Amino acid sequence: MSAQTYTSGELGRWLWRDYLRRHSGTLSIAVFFMVLEGASLGAMAKLMEPMFDRVFVAGEQSWLLFVGFVLLGIFVLRAISSVAQKVLLTRISQKTAAAMRINMLDRMMLQDGAFHQDHPPGFLVQRVQGDVNAVNDVWRAIITGAGRDFIGLIVLLGVAISIDPIWALLACVGIPVMVLPAAFAQRFVRRRAREARDLGATLSTRLDEVFHGIVQIKLNALEAYQTRQYRDITTQFVRTEVRTAFGSSAIPAMIDIISGIGFMAVILYGGNEIISGNKTIGEFMTFFTAMGFTFNPLRRLGAISGQWQTAAAALERIKELLDAPITLRSPDAPKAPPAGVPDVTLDNVTLSFGKTQVLHGLSLHAAAGQTTALVGASGAGKSTLFNLLTRLLDPDTGSVRIGDVATTDMAIPDLRGLFSVVSQEALLFDETLRENIVLGRTDVSDAALQAVLDAAHVSDFLPNLFDGLETRVGPRGSALSGGQRQRVVIARALLRDTPILLLDEATSALDAQSEKTVQTALDRLSKGRTTLVIAHRLSTIRGADKIVVLDRGRVVDEGTHDDLLERGGIYADLYRLQFRDGKNVSDPKLPDTARRDPALPDTPGLLHRLTRGFFG
Repeated sequence: MSAQTYTSGELGRWLWRDYLRRHSGTLSIAVFFMVLEGASLGAMAKLMEPMFDRVFVAGEQSWLLFVGFVLLGIFVLRAISSVAQKVLLTRISQKTAAAMRINMLDRMMLQDGAFHQDHPPGFLVQRVQGDVNAVNDVWRAIITGAGRDFIGLIVLLGVAISIDPIWALLACVGIPVMVLPAAFAQRFVRRRAREARDLGATLSTRLDEVFHGIVQIKLNALEAYQTRQYRDITTQFVRTEVRTAFGSSAIPAMIDIISGIGFMAVILYGGNEIISGNKTIGEFMTFFTAMGFTFNPLRRLGAISGQWQTAAAALERIKELLDAPITLRSPDAPKAPPAGVPDVTLDNVTLSFGKTQVLHGLSLHAAAGQTTALVGASGAGKSTLFNLLTRLLDPDTGSVRIGDVATTDMAIPDLRGLFSVVSQEALLFDETLRENIVLGRTDVSDAALQAVLDAAHVSDFLPNLFDGLETRVGPRGSALSGGQRQRVVIARALLRDTPILLLDEATSALDAQSEKTVQTALDRLSKGRTTLVIAHRLSTIRGADKIVVLDRGRVVDEGTHDDLLERGGIYADLYRLQFRDGKNVSDPKLPDTARRDPALPDTPGLLHRLTRGFFG
C-alpha cells in the first residue's frame, strides 16, 4: 500500500467527523471546565496589581484579606476544573481509541486473502495497537492540555494588552523569526515519525515470525542470526526515534528563545517607564506575571505541535487501512443458497496473482454427496480452488457454482455457512476446549455436544485434561498434540453440520496412530456430504468417488483410483513413487509405464525425496 499524505486539517476533520462528533456533548462540558482553568491564570495575573499597589505599596489592610480569599478561591476553582476536564476528556479519548481499534479490526477482517498476504500479522497488530496508542497518547495530551493552554494564553494576552499594548507587542517581537524554522521542524517530525511507525511495524512482524517459528529457529541454530536481524532493525528504529525527538523538542526550544527576546525588550522599555513614574510597580508585576504565565503554555503548545506531527503519521497509516477498498462484497440482491446437499462446479476459471497466472481455464465438477479428491504438485492450484469456493478470492474469468447458484450471487455469510473446513493447520484459539468447538453458539445442547465429541474421538483424550471441556488449549492450541487439535477441529465441523466438507491435507502432519484415529473421524464426518479432499498421502483417497489430477493450474486427468492407474500418467507415477518406493513389486493394476524397471538401482531415499518435493 502506497503511503498517502494528508494535511493536518484533513486528518483533524476526519477525526472529528468519524469519532469525536458523537461525544460533542461531553466535549462541550469539558471545554467549559477548560475555560475556567485557563481563565484562572488571567485572574491570578490580574490580582497582582491590587496586591502590589494596594497592599504592599499603599499598605491598605482591608485589601489584604480580600486578595487572600480571592487567591484561595482561584486555586480551588482551578483544582476542580482540572479534575473534571481530565476525567471527561480521558473518557472521550479512551472511547475514541476503542472505537478506532474495533473499526480497524472489523475492516481488516473483511479484506480478501491478497490483502492479508501483503500485510503480515505483525504489521496489522502494530497498526491496531501501536498506532492507535500513539494517537491516543497525543490526543490525550492535546485535549487535556492544548485547550486549557490555548484559552489561558488568550486570557493572559488580554490581560497584558490591557496593561500596555506596546509592552505586549514588544513581548511578541521574536515570533516572526520562528515561523519558517517551526514549519520546517514540523515537516521534519512528520517524515521521521512516519518512518518510525513503519520500522515499528517491521519490528512487530519480525517478533511475530520469531515467536511463531521458535521451534525451527532452535532446530536450525538461527538464534544468533535472528538476534542480528532484530538488532539491525532496532538500531534504525532508535536512530529514527532520536531524530523525531530532536525535531519535536526544537519547537519549544525556539519558543524559549523568542520568549527571552520578548522579555528582554519589555524589561528595557518598561523599566524606563517605571523609573520615570509613567507606570506603577503593580502594573508592571501584573504584566510580567501575565507574560510569565504565558511562557509554560507556549512551550507546551509548541511541544504538542511536534507531538501532533507524530500522531498525524500514525493517523495517516490508520486512515489508509480504513480506506483500503474491500473487493469481496455480498451482492445487493443476494440469492438464497441451494437447499440440501449440492454439487460443486468450476467452469473455465482463470486466476492471476499479479502478473503470475495460477489457474488456466480450469473446469471440474464434484458430484453432490460424493467425495472428490484433488492431487497434484505444490502450486498446481489445489488450495486456490478452496479459496475460490469459499470466496476468499474471486476468479478473473469463469464461474464457480454451488448447486445452480454462483458464489458471487450469494451473501458471503450464507455461502460460507455451506462449508466446514478441516486443514493441516488446525487453528485453535487461546480459549477453552468447549469454546473452540461451539465457537460462540449458545444453542448447543449437552447431548449434541457429547455426540460430536464421541464421533470426533475427542472423548478419548478428554479425561486426561485437568478441567475437561473447560481446559484452555493455549495459544494456537499449543497445550494439545497435533492429533488432538485435529480431532477438536473435526468436532467443530461436525457441530456445524454443513452440506459441503473441505479437507485440506488434514492428516499429513500426523503420526500413524493419530492419522488412523483422525481418518476414522473424517470418514464419519464426510458421510452424506459433498466432500473435496486435498491429500498428500494417496492412501487416504483410494476410496474417493473421483480423483482429479491437477498440474500447473489445469485439470489433466480425472477418474477413480483404478481407472487412473490403468491409464498411467501423473497419478500412476505418483502411486508408484509412494507405494513401490523403488522396489520391483508386481501389481496387475499398474500399467507398464508405472512399474519400476528392475535394471534401475534401488534408491528409496531419492524416491522419497522426489515424492516430498512433488507434494510440497
